[in-house]
Amino acid sequence: MKNLLLLLLLVLGATTTTTRAAALTEMEIRDAYHKSYRYERSQSYSDAIKALSPVVTAFPQGYTVNLRLGWLNYLIGSYATARTHYVAAIKTAPDSLEAKLGHTLPLMAQERYDEAEIAAKQVLRIDPSNYLANLRLAFAFRMLKKLDAAEDLLNRMLILYPTDISLLTEYALIKTARNQSVDAKRVFNDILTLDPENVVAKAQLSKP
Repeated sequence: MKNLLLLLLLVLGATTTTTRAAALTEMEIRDAYHKSYRYERSQSYSDAIKALSPVVTAFPQGYTVNLRLGWLNYLIGSYATARTHYVAAIKTAPDSLEAKLGHTLPLMAQERYDEAEIAAKQVLRIDPSNYLANLRLAFAFRMLKKLDAAEDLLNRMLILYPTDISLLTEYALIKTARNQSVDAKRVFNDILTLDPENVVAKAQLSKP
């Protein structure tokens, strides 16, 4: 019960003072989140962010609000702001895998691949088979030209997920980067068998 109470405090904002918490009622907090989700569903991401302004003002270290603002700012391309919110969420809940995984997104978008590698590895130290962390690490490896590491990682993951489109696409792109065109085309053709409208595979196979 004590651990559950601590978790709930972290979700709302463990460092929030009683005075500041009293500025928002439970219903107001709930309504702010519900409004934010409605805006997100209609792809009004800026409005979804604005809807949470009262919550983040009252709970600046709140885990949930920072996690969500990290995601929403990533969606609108405000990558530096997204990183700030994800880091705040990680500070509040250091063992959170979802916050660490979220943090990889703006890092990759900003082409900070060395930092994305570190962030993905932080997840894998806790959960070595984590699908998203491995996929994003493979991507970071490829962009950093660490092709041996990327291919080794994908060979391990494809044993677990033999028909996963994202993993197969990364694998084929690594083969392309190695100038192993025969192997790359074979994998891209396999991808089209599984996903006939795959944009990446079609584009790669249309090249001379």
